[in-house]
Amino acid sequence: MEELTLTTPALLFSAISLIMLAYTNRFLAYAAVIRNLHDKYLKEKDDSLLRQIINLKARLYLTKWMQIFGITSLLLCVLTMFLIYVEYKVIAIWIFGIALVLLLISLGLLIREIQISTQALQHHIEDIEEHLKAKK
Repeated sequence: MEELTLTTPALLFSAISLIMLAYTNRFLAYAAVIRNLHDKYLKEKDDSLLRQIINLKARLYLTKWMQIFGITSLLLCVLTMFLIYVEYKVIAIWIFGIALVLLLISLGLLIREIQISTQALQHHIEDIEEHLKAKK
């Protein structure tokens, strides 16, 4: 078994930072869409917006947990580096393993969120197709 060094958890810093940036961008996009839907609903009281609201609520929930697991993974990587520094190598290995599992969970939630996002776009396509069929 190879020894865990300070550089191993440090390698994840840039990857996790980029992932967190992507998660934050998704979150900000949802916030904008939700605000627009809110304004549209207040003006039109259109019940057809409910499907979009339910979808966005699920995506927002997943994004929150993606961020929590990603940030916790990063924190545990920092803790791993500290434990390596103070020469608690066995504990450091276990903490780093937990950090990797949390990162896996975060990425798994991202996959689920992408599936829900795709469903949302499919709903929009179906609405357009129904509108086009009604015109014929």
